[in-house]
Amino acid sequence: MSQPTRDRDVNSHSDSGFDSYDHGDQVQPPRQPRRRPRRDVMGVGIDPLTMDQTVERLKSLMTDGGHHNHLSINAAKIVSAKEDCSKRREFNAADIVSADGQAVVWASRLLGRPVPERVAGIDLMNRLVDLSAAEGQRIYLLGAQREVVDAVAEEFAGRGANIVGKHDGFWRDEGLTDEDMAKLIGDLHVDLLFVAVPSPMKEDFIYGQRDLMGVGVCVGVGGSFDVVAGQTKRAPELVQKLGMEWAFRLAMEPRRMFKRYAVGNTKFLWYLAKDRTKSGE
Repeated sequence: MSQPTRDRDVNSHSDSGFDSYDHGDQVQPPRQPRRRPRRDVMGVGIDPLTMDQTVERLKSLMTDGGHHNHLSINAAKIVSAKEDCSKRREFNAADIVSADGQAVVWASRLLGRPVPERVAGIDLMNRLVDLSAAEGQRIYLLGAQREVVDAVAEEFAGRGANIVGKHDGFWRDEGLTDEDMAKLIGDLHVDLLFVAVPSPMKEDFIYGQRDLMGVGVCVGVGGSFDVVAGQTKRAPELVQKLGMEWAFRLAMEPRRMFKRYAVGNTKFLWYLAKDRTKSGE
């Protein structure tokens, strides 16, 4: 089979869930029609949408009667998708995939398949909270420590958002299964679910329980609750624009982040170099 070309946008869907290139996956009909072809960035299909376009698209998905999910993709998830084909399929099955990390945006440009801009998960979350404040979408908050999710609920409700429920990220420690948690959420007729637990638990929960929950749109937000609650500092805006937010996080939490960035970023660059070489063949 041929390798992907530099300018190739992808228009047919595979069982990986996105507009496919040659992975050898079986073709199947799409869950939702794509407004624009996804861009193949190292095996993950990314929607070439700006922040404003992403918000509008998620707003429309919340009201179409389906059960959808949004995925923020960063360098670590790209590496995971490279090394685990089941993760690649899981990621590509998301209804919208956004480039959360600036490194992913740069990689898309180097590969000749550019996405327009970074859509940071925490910024998207805040935009969707403002949408709820204006239009009343029902939000459930899931994840983080109990005091953190309580603080986030208070903050978002103070901004006018319609918060209909919350739970910390340790339901398994309480003896609840993922299915139990999904049913609790499903009983509340939620339009928008924010899931703030670590990867891969976050993606596994959303992917596995999306239909049982019956949520309009599930959005994984990682450590964003900790930032909103003031438990974690976010990098200054200039550092974010320079694509060095990872360095700021490493400086703040060296023990926890060293392996992720030292090993993960090295792998990401290696896979990028290999894919760029193949694209030029």
